[in-house]
Amino acid sequence: MFKTLAKAALGLTTAMVIAMPAAHAADVVLKASHQWPGGKGDVRDEMVQILAREVADADVGVEIKVYPGRSLFKPREQWGAMVKGQLDISAFPLDYASGRHPQFSATLMPGLVQNHDRALRLNTSPFMDDIKKIINDAGVVVIADAWLAGAFASKTQCITSPESIEGQVTRAAGPAFEQMLVGAGASIASMPSSEIYTALQTGVLDAANTSSGSFVSYRIYEQVTCLTAPGANALWFMYEPILMSKRSWDKLNQEQKDAVMAAGKVAQEYFVGEAKGLDAKLVQAYKDAGVEIVEMSADDYKEWLAIAQETSYKTFSENVPGGDELIAKALAVD
Repeated sequence: MFKTLAKAALGLTTAMVIAMPAAHAADVVLKASHQWPGGKGDVRDEMVQILAREVADADVGVEIKVYPGRSLFKPREQWGAMVKGQLDISAFPLDYASGRHPQFSATLMPGLVQNHDRALRLNTSPFMDDIKKIINDAGVVVIADAWLAGAFASKTQCITSPESIEGQVTRAAGPAFEQMLVGAGASIASMPSSEIYTALQTGVLDAANTSSGSFVSYRIYEQVTCLTAPGANALWFMYEPILMSKRSWDKLNQEQKDAVMAAGKVAQEYFVGEAKGLDAKLVQAYKDAGVEIVEMSADDYKEWLAIAQETSYKTFSENVPGGDELIAKALAVD
């Protein structure tokens, strides 16, 4: 009897030892990549960090490892990597993928968003329903929404009216802004925001526009003499959501999917609380660095919008499938 019990106990112990590694092996490790500096207060990095912490706290067998600062993929390579399932998660400026899906240029269209409150209303609009369908059909899932306001900066001349940018070599994040700036007489050098600092430093650029967060995170105040803050007439807004590869998403069980989406909601709520403050931090950082601060007047804004309507809006409506409908849906949001 004793030998029988001992054998049974030994068999149970052996089974547990074998089972334990198997359970551990079933845990899911997801890689999250983005281009911004990690651990330096960038709101997009913090959104991804929140996502990772919340998912870990949910204890559903999922770990998210964050790779900031272009350490895993180059900025514009992240979309293709998610589509192929090579990258699980990214905080990604959607317009970077407009070469594959030209409709995404609507998420960086001059004057289309105007302010942070309207950006929130856009998130639940038919306009964003159309954009998110294209994202999903391409093989990517939206985990959290984020719209960042942006600014202009120059090392040669303050940028206010369209005439003020004439002759300057500038960077714009996507084709819609590039078309408008060319229409105003600027020359274009295309690059991700992570390369603006070096381009200004080496003379490749005279000026740039990018998000308020990037202007601070990349310390561009060290290379410019004048900042055009978003202010009351923000011409520049860009959609930079947290995205997930659908291939990676489909591998999760329902409990894990629910945990990721719940974590995305927490990250999005954090961003909403920080969004307006980013503009104030931008102005303060540039004041502290001795950079001149200006804003566009209402008349400046109208002049830029008139150029945009004859360049960016017109080109988008005529050349992008469904482009005119997308712009109409965005403009219909109160």
